[in-house]
Amino acid sequence: MSASSPSLNRPVAGIAWMAATTINFVMVNVLVKYVGDSLPIFESAFLRFALGLVFLIPFIAQVRQTTFTRRIVKLSVARATFHAFAMVAWFYAMTRIPMAEVTAMNFMNPVYVTLGAVLLFGEKIALPRIMALCVAFLGGVVILRPGLRELDSGHLAMVFSALFFSGSYLLANALSKDLPAAVVVFLMSAIVPFVLLPFALADWVVPSWHDIGLLFFTAFFATAAHYCMTRAFSCAPQAVLQPVTFVQLVWATIVGYFLFGEGVDVFVLIGGAMIIGAVTFITWREARRKRRL
Repeated sequence: MSASSPSLNRPVAGIAWMAATTINFVMVNVLVKYVGDSLPIFESAFLRFALGLVFLIPFIAQVRQTTFTRRIVKLSVARATFHAFAMVAWFYAMTRIPMAEVTAMNFMNPVYVTLGAVLLFGEKIALPRIMALCVAFLGGVVILRPGLRELDSGHLAMVFSALFFSGSYLLANALSKDLPAAVVVFLMSAIVPFVLLPFALADWVVPSWHDIGLLFFTAFFATAAHYCMTRAFSCAPQAVLQPVTFVQLVWATIVGYFLFGEGVDVFVLIGGAMIIGAVTFITWREARRKRRL
């Protein structure tokens, strides 16, 4: 579907759906923060996906109509593996560093996806995009400020989380050429629990009903976030929607301050703005390039 398609000419609706996406993702962060380290990290990540299987029921009909080739199975398992370890690293980071920092560092995902497309698929990259990537990395340096403060293991976990998520997104893009989006989501969400199960069982702790409830609603809000995001992309181009994602950092800063007593770090806001600005520029240039083709 091209950027000029009538179905993509509803920017106000798209922005509203994307704003709802940011709220849902912040709710996911809040719930994971409340779970904290009451359960082992692998078990928390496993339960988040296992409890979320109920939300996959509407996709079963489409999955049953799908012909699974060896390529699709391999890509799906690889994607689920990347996504599983991305989630584990992200859960760990949420127990170690402020919510705003987790959110801001997560903005690097599209940057790593762009680099992955260049390195793995030979995609050409022009000088303006290279400069935008440099600005994004500089934004990451502003957030971390290595040498100016002590870095936590949670920061390193978020670096790996963003890298693993980018691998998941690249593989999802490859799968989307052969499968409907609903099937791609189903396969990832259904396989991830099997990837995590052995690690979860190795250090299993009987979860309380409180923890189960928190992780169930984590799955609910994550599903709602992806639904809202899909609706947003059906209303407006990514170039219009990308800047709205910065609102998630604002929500995370406010919620982190009032619910968890986390300080407001101006450097995190500045670095996050730099990353989002760079990603928005890259998205805008990509949209223009596709319109010219």
